[in-house]
Amino acid sequence: MADDHTHVQDFFTPRAADWDSRFPDDGPAYAAAARELGLRPGGAVLDAGCGTGRALPALRAAVGPGGTVLGADLTPAMLDAALRAERGASGSLLLADVARLPLRDGALDAVFAAGLVSHLPHPARGLSELARVVRPGGRLALFHPIGRAALAARHGRALSDDDLRAEPRLAPLLADTGWRLVAYTDEDSRYLALAVRTG
Repeated sequence: MADDHTHVQDFFTPRAADWDSRFPDDGPAYAAAARELGLRPGGAVLDAGCGTGRALPALRAAVGPGGTVLGADLTPAMLDAALRAERGASGSLLLADVARLPLRDGALDAVFAAGLVSHLPHPARGLSELARVVRPGGRLALFHPIGRAALAARHGRALSDDDLRAEPRLAPLLADTGWRLVAYTDEDSRYLALAVRTG
């Protein structure tokens, strides 16, 4: 488990300081995706793998001042960047592994996860843990501000059907971990998979 953490932290720590400046135009896409969760005032939501907290202001706007917004990330440097960007004002930041969250069963109405699935060392374990902390009927948004093909092109790779984010792979993975995929969008301008907590 420690080796898994080290790999993720080794990737994100040197990128934390300039992460937001590398993707300066993503804000509206994050806000639009957060709205897809259907949160209500007073609700409780987690941004899993929150990074620099770009989704936190939109999640706070959705649940209002009486709601609960949490941002969890494994990389201290990312949470430090979120604080420097003053996003801690929108939610409570937790240094935590999304596969072992310090939350009670069914505590949340929804989870927002941007770019998370591809960084989970054990995707089924992580998605099962997210299901544990969401009430039945609650929602999960797996988001990326660009689609799979555009992201592969950006990294000089071919698009692969083995990608966990591909619908034929993602739907059964979600079903096995307590979720039901209800909407799937994979366009150049965004990737968004919405799922509902079963049970």
